Amino acid sequence: MPFDVIHGVDFSGAKLAGRTSWVARLEPEAVGEVGAKGYALTGLFRLESLCGTAERAAALAHLVGMIRDSRRALWALDFPFGFPVEVMGRGAWSRQFLFLRGWAEDGYGAGLECLRRAEALGGPKHIRRLTDIETKAPFDPYHYRIIYQTFHGMRDVLGPLRRDRRTAILPFQYGRLRAARRVLVEACPASTLKLLGLPHQNYKQPAGGRLSAKRRGVRAALLRAVGRLVRLTAAQEQTLRRDPGGDALDAVIAAIGAARSWRFSDHRLIARHPRYTREGRLYV
Repeated sequence: MPFDVIHGVDFSGAKLAGRTSWVARLEPEAVGEVGAKGYALTGLFRLESLCGTAERAAALAHLVGMIRDSRRALWALDFPFGFPVEVMGRGAWSRQFLFLRGWAEDGYGAGLECLRRAEALGGPKHIRRLTDIETKAPFDPYHYRIIYQTFHGMRDVLGPLRRDRRTAILPFQYGRLRAARRVLVEACPASTLKLLGLPHQNYKQPAGGRLSAKRRGVRAALLRAVGRLVRLTAAQEQTLRRDPGGDALDAVIAAIGAARSWRFSDHRLIARHPRYTREGRLYV
């Protein structure tokens, strides 16, 4: 499927999710491809500015609406699309949404239940999916640092979209590609940076304020690399440079990773993979 636009979303599951969630929009240039100035950054927005509120339920509902309204679009979303097979069993991916529904608003409790199941197996408490191991992802999907991303991303974003025949959530719904108007894939900016041989630490400053000298240096190096892959305006570069948490930059990196992965992945192999189709795969 050729895409007219690629969206990267740095996702948050916090109560004020709209404040730290960013959406980047890449559009192909007339010639070239990613890696050769083939894309331009044509949009970079904090989700709160798009929907008028930072409150999680409203912000994520607005994101779902944006996805539904898109055409010929690839969406790279920075949250796990599934849990490890060992924790959820070998049933269909769709059964994981029944599990999430049983925890109401208690995402942390859902994470603790995953931890309990892992402990009952007698092995490590934190079980990584195959794709997490392959791409050197920082955390497993139910780690306390990202369980809210997993919980609200799957329940509040994938949940409403997974029954939409014009939406293909991969790698679970490759059968929909022929009729799909939009494709959703799981992103991980940290894994993309590792794959590209770029710094993946010390560019974020969640506490806010003026970036430390070390973080300014790392951020500058990343912006030089991003500028070789995507055409940026001066204003966009300034936003990417100044955003303390690095969320805006992560949204752009998510889109870059998905664009490259889409081109170079063996989609036939992924669609038949016994683990990817049950627990997810990172497109980085």
